[in-house]
Amino acid sequence: MVILLFISVLCITVSAQEAKKPRARDLGIPFTGAPGAYNSITDVPGLLVGYKTLIVGEGALEPGKGPVRTGVTVILPKGKSEKSYAAAWFNLNGDGEMTGLPYVEDYGTNSGAIGITNTNSVGVVRDAIGEWNYNNFTNKELIDFSFGLPVVAETWDGLLNDINGLHVKKEDVFKALDSASSGSIAEGNVGGGTGMALYGFKGGSGTASRIVTINNKVYTLGVFIQANFGGMNELTIAGVPVGKELGGPKPIIHNPKRKDGSAIVIVATDAPLSPNQLKHLAKRVTHGIARTGTISHDSSGEIFMAVSTATPEYNEDYTVEKWEVIPKWLLNPLYQATVEATEEAIINTLVAAEEMKGINDNIFYPIPHAKLQEVLRKYNRLVESNK
Repeated sequence: MVILLFISVLCITVSAQEAKKPRARDLGIPFTGAPGAYNSITDVPGLLVGYKTLIVGEGALEPGKGPVRTGVTVILPKGKSEKSYAAAWFNLNGDGEMTGLPYVEDYGTNSGAIGITNTNSVGVVRDAIGEWNYNNFTNKELIDFSFGLPVVAETWDGLLNDINGLHVKKEDVFKALDSASSGSIAEGNVGGGTGMALYGFKGGSGTASRIVTINNKVYTLGVFIQANFGGMNELTIAGVPVGKELGGPKPIIHNPKRKDGSAIVIVATDAPLSPNQLKHLAKRVTHGIARTGTISHDSSGEIFMAVSTATPEYNEDYTVEKWEVIPKWLLNPLYQATVEATEEAIINTLVAAEEMKGINDNIFYPIPHAKLQEVLRKYNRLVESNK
């Protein structure tokens, strides 16, 4: 009952610190690979994540007024700086948006924050990141290019959120940027993922990481996903047809018109990789998503970006740039880490998400933890606790 009661206005800026909630591994769901200290994209040194969550009103949809169930997420690979980083992207299914990609495609780099929000708020988030860059990093005496070409992506939250109300404002983006931090980060109904659904259950934001060793050097790779896709019957966890076994609880939708909502994935690593190698990482996200059952429906936009925070060397006059990269024949551990972390980030999203009632009293329920464990136990796939 308590979950269904929303106060009239609730606007949340989420920092790294949060109340401890169970994650997928805490439920005994088995995963391969060794996670980092926080099992989060923030395990990549120097990388920060910030959220602004907007939850306002309840009841019938009144465009421009609410109810509001949305927000914005920002990922800062090089922290709160204008520093550039190697980047590449991959489009699995193009029914979606990610700005700034022509520059990334041509030059293999990006700089500043990456934003993720709802479909109709891409413009304001892009402009706000640019303004924040200008306010924080510009030498006002020079011709300005600090606005840059910010990367901002989206998924559609129109079943729970007054998406046409354009409720995300530039001040919300500023708050997400200013509060961005490292360490443990919130998952589920937060930031850009607030109003999202996943495999017929409540979806949202999720993350995971892996530690890999290549030629005696230890690297970290982290994944962040805004997850809003898939049908319940498709859901597969640890190889088990969980969605078919659970069969619910099914969402309550009073306005049944919908489309599949999309997946935006950011992969980050401190391993030194070229843009072409990062594109290979971005492609491997596809395998991680597929492990959870989706077929990537026609109306689902799945767009992925991979970045490396490794820094090149420069000569004294900054006229020569020198990059160190891992050779092609040693990349398999990073490919595997991408697949594993993507899969776990999706399941972490499901486990963290909570029941949400939105516009027109539409409701998406969380995946039931106890029943999920029963199904995995039935298939001999549950890691039983020794406690």
